[in-house]
Amino acid sequence: MLNSILLFFNIGTPELFVIILVIIMFFGSKKIPELARGLGKGIREFKNATSDIQEEIRKSSKVVNDEINITKDINSQPRKNNSSN
Repeated sequence: MLNSILLFFNIGTPELFVIILVIIMFFGSKKIPELARGLGKGIREFKNATSDIQEEIRKSSKVVNDEINITKDINSQPRKNNSSN
């Protein structure tokens, strides 16, 4: 996945080293692990939220499909004629 992101932004190895150097200079080497932990936690929470939303959509669509199938079954059954002659 990292390779596809790097290719998307057309970032090579030299550019990556410059970016890392700038980050180290800007934040300091002691702050980087904390930033990485925070970034990892944020990504994990985002993935969990995405999974929860997808599961909720699946459940909702299953309920709707079940109701549609019930309606189709009811409509396909022959109707009884209650008129008396």
